[in-house]
Amino acid sequence: QVQLVESGGGLVQAGGSLRLSCVVSGRTFRSYAAGWFRQAPGKEREFVGTISWSGSSTYYADSVRGRFTLARDNAKNTVYLQMNRLKPEDTAVYYCAVSLSYYSPTSANEFDYWGQGTQVTVSS
Repeated sequence: QVQLVESGGGLVQAGGSLRLSCVVSGRTFRSYAAGWFRQAPGKEREFVGTISWSGSSTYYADSVRGRFTLARDNAKNTVYLQMNRLKPEDTAVYYCAVSLSYYSPTSANEFDYWGQGTQVTVSS
């Protein structure tokens, strides 16, 4: 059984910052890429960013590039999403996911396990 638990969401004013965390527990894997997605009300889930196992490779959606930063601490089995200069359009439920097969996955179907999500609300 694999569990991904996100935390760090909340309510923040536009221009503010939040840091999301995702702790992976359960089965131990030799390596895995990790990513974040988000889903706003009435919209499809969208890709936010991905980070390779070593952390040396990251890739972001255009909408967040330059404002969001991915990091990971493999000793703690934790992946982080630092979100700066938040905008109201960043409001969504944010989901963490891990991929066992892809180096830098960007599509939802490339991920194997998902968390339950954490709400981020940005007020104007």
